Amino acid sequence: MRKAPVFLLASAAVIMTAAQLRGEEVILHGRSDLSLADRARVEKVVRPAKQFREPEKFEARPAGTATSFKKLNRNAFSNPSQNLSFEQQQKFLLGNALFRKVWVSSPSSNHASDGLGPLFNARSCQSCHLKDGRGHPPEGDADATSMLIRLARPPISEEEKAALESYARLNTPDSVYGGQLQDLAIQGLDAEGKLAISYTEMPVSLEGGQVVSLRKPEYNLENLSYGPLEDGVTLSPRIAPPMIGLGLIEAIHPSDILRQSDEHDKDNDGISGKAAKLLNPVSGELVLGRFGWKASQPTLQRQNADAFNGDIGLSSPLKKDHYGDCTPAQTRCFSKATGVQPRLGDTETPDPVLELVTFYSGNLAVPARRDVGAAGVLDGKKLFYEIGCTGCHTPKYVTRRDTASEEHAFQLIWPYSDFLLHDMGEGLADDQPVGLASGREWRTPPLWGIGLTEMVNGHTFFLHDGRARNLTEAILWHGGEAQTARDRFTNLVKRDRENLIRFLESL
Repeated sequence: MRKAPVFLLASAAVIMTAAQLRGEEVILHGRSDLSLADRARVEKVVRPAKQFREPEKFEARPAGTATSFKKLNRNAFSNPSQNLSFEQQQKFLLGNALFRKVWVSSPSSNHASDGLGPLFNARSCQSCHLKDGRGHPPEGDADATSMLIRLARPPISEEEKAALESYARLNTPDSVYGGQLQDLAIQGLDAEGKLAISYTEMPVSLEGGQVVSLRKPEYNLENLSYGPLEDGVTLSPRIAPPMIGLGLIEAIHPSDILRQSDEHDKDNDGISGKAAKLLNPVSGELVLGRFGWKASQPTLQRQNADAFNGDIGLSSPLKKDHYGDCTPAQTRCFSKATGVQPRLGDTETPDPVLELVTFYSGNLAVPARRDVGAAGVLDGKKLFYEIGCTGCHTPKYVTRRDTASEEHAFQLIWPYSDFLLHDMGEGLADDQPVGLASGREWRTPPLWGIGLTEMVNGHTFFLHDGRARNLTEAILWHGGEAQTARDRFTNLVKRDRENLIRFLESL
């Protein structure tokens, strides 16, 4: 494999060093959270599989002791981590209630639930993250609640350019519509507009004569209420990703992600993943991005705060703008009442709301693997390695010992992602840079739980915008750094392709 030995190539700090910022090679001395003995143990455990006659030890437990073994049904992604204490389970239930809470506009008789909007995309977290699982594009008469449209344009002024260069901003939003199209609004205010999608079918031939049709989407906005978009504004559709295993992803040591970066493809394998660098607004230091379709968030708590603000229009201790994504050009937005209750705090979701929602979303369990020892699954796993999928979808990690969450500490986990940014080719490009991510780059999404999508969400729409209608289509859309692996997949005989899909469905 192209990856360097575990723990030999990374800083132990979350904060990225000045040398890393400049792109210099850094000599590393392992993980500071591990003893020398632990380091040797962990390095051995996370080595890539060499034999595929039987499952690896603990492979059926993708989230370590946090793995859920509860009966599989539509609630398979909504179970708490198996290793939570009784007190933690009570905290999980409180967070679940807040995650499902339906917010209303201010003022209302229910002071604990007002503050919605004024412009928004959803009334609750759950309405985007359906059953804590994967969102979908609008299909037929279905609404677009679980798909968002990000808006951005190239910088124009020197001030805008400086903000991007200093990491103070990740991109430049539309001056009227902001960074996200809001397709809903409270009473007395017009929503910003609606998304319209059309598809063109494109046939792709596979080995053996099978033909698969891919649907290429085209996105347009209709009924814009505040005038046209600025010149150069790009539309980036994003479906809501699954919520499982997020706390364990946060517990991966940053060195284990950084060590995989090969930004200039020094080994000439065609794969050049790079780490996302974000500015910590409190400390002013650069930190590693690992959450979101373009790795635009450093922590789960920050991800939740931005979702509260951008999607529902709620302020929180980390995002104190009570008017969400309203812009100065939308003056009527700022005439509406906020949901701030001074007796509770100075935001619409005061402590401990954000903390409880973050605990809940950090402890949604990854379900146990199925059929790990089946012959077809093992054959598919071997092919997954052989055609190069593990070049981006890193199978396993051991989380850090010194994480603040004991339930996430020192767990062998199998997310199948390197959490780096990769050029996925023109076919998947949204032409919208986000920080260091170009308009062709996306963070490698984790694959755990992907085989339960249909059971939980009733569909099999994959990729950032749900264009793929099944796993085969998702693979065939891979380009750029994944082109070689994609082409090898198309050249497999039908039985091998089916076994590779069986392996993915077992995750």
